[in-house]
Amino acid sequence: MVRMIDINAIDKPNWCPGCGDFGILLALKGAIVELNIEPENIAIISGIGCSGKVPHWLRTYGLHGIHGRPLPVAAATKLSNHELTVFAVGGDGDGYGIGMCHFIHAMRRNIDMTYIVHNNMIYGLTTGQTSPTSEKGMRTKSTPSGVIEVPVNPIALAVSTGATFVARSFAGDVKHLQKTIVDAVKHRGFSLIDVFQPCVSFNHVNTYDWYKQRIYDLQAAGHNTGDKMAAFVKSQEWGEKIPIGVFYEVLSPTYEDELPQIKEMPLVKQAIDNVDISKLMDDFV
Repeated sequence: MVRMIDINAIDKPNWCPGCGDFGILLALKGAIVELNIEPENIAIISGIGCSGKVPHWLRTYGLHGIHGRPLPVAAATKLSNHELTVFAVGGDGDGYGIGMCHFIHAMRRNIDMTYIVHNNMIYGLTTGQTSPTSEKGMRTKSTPSGVIEVPVNPIALAVSTGATFVARSFAGDVKHLQKTIVDAVKHRGFSLIDVFQPCVSFNHVNTYDWYKQRIYDLQAAGHNTGDKMAAFVKSQEWGEKIPIGVFYEVLSPTYEDELPQIKEMPLVKQAIDNVDISKLMDDFV
């Protein structure tokens, strides 16, 4: 069921102690404060999964939608009022599984919003089944003999599909993640932030320590974010060294820029008193 969030019913987060979602929530709060955006000018749309509770614990406009569908709702929100700062929030199962088609089309349309994916490489809410990003060979409830599929590479997919801001961060480095969110919001166009989010309850492979031993910062290494081929090459790095940071950024017209209907003002501010729908009624009713 889709429902609006009642901010008066906001309670403390109830994720598992140590969950990477706490770091993501903290970084998002910090980014909103740093960007100095008024709460009424922000909309956060989430899907199903542990990440879906994010709008419940931020005093902004929010909507907790259905599985795999935060992106189309976020896109509709942005097109209804393109003056809003819009976030979509979901997990790897939500966004790279059932929501994959929406992921691809939102990127190629370059809708101006920020998509934060809580990527824990497991289905945490349903207690530990394999997800689209689970590593090959990983043993889970649904794959007791090990995953036989090649995992989805969201960074490579985003670079090749048309996202104009492609980044990765780590829930265990709140400072880095906050800066990445700030940079993503400032970018005009579709921004993906794939966040390594340790699931302490059901993924005992990709832990905080596992990531800390492997991740390195692309910007500190001098990566050229304007080089698409270099970004694609970096997206293939996995194993002993795993890059985080901004892989790719380019300026390109947004979907909203191409719509003359909202050039003067957002749809929500346009009057419909003088619109004659009688012909449409005759044709379709």
